Amino acid sequence: MLLGLSKIIDCPGGVVPFETSLDLSQMEFGGSTPLAEPVHAVGQVRNTAGVLVMTGELTTRLHGICDRCAKSFVRDFAVSLEAVLVTKLENEDCEDPWTFELDGDQADLDDILTTAVVLNMDSKQLCSEDCKGLCPRCGADLNLGPCGCKPEPDPRLAVLQQLLNK
Repeated sequence: MLLGLSKIIDCPGGVVPFETSLDLSQMEFGGSTPLAEPVHAVGQVRNTAGVLVMTGELTTRLHGICDRCAKSFVRDFAVSLEAVLVTKLENEDCEDPWTFELDGDQADLDDILTTAVVLNMDSKQLCSEDCKGLCPRCGADLNLGPCGCKPEPDPRLAVLQQLLNK
């Protein structure tokens, strides 16, 4: 979706609001597609002293499989957006990921919103921040309680263990 900004490009203080939904259900993250529901975006573009600044909020629900305990989860996902829109990128070599070039006098909302979602996705999909995962020996879910496996002694201290056994 293209957002027309012609009425505020040369008008400091001008504001153009936007509200849209974006379907990213086919986008893969770590072998899964957690964005099964549309991403809803609300915000505005404001001309602040000749600089076009886009601010907004993106919300959706993530549907994923926890990387630690392998259980499926559904979790709210919200991202604050702040980007700068420019008519021409001066130096494309050291491009800032939060600076976007306009297409004429229009901003490509799909590109900006997709970039914001991708840059804010966690590298690990977790059901909760304090997920304990699975026992590496028996596979028990450690979120439900301890598994009962006896901890392995550190092999570097095996000689000392022999002294205790005598």
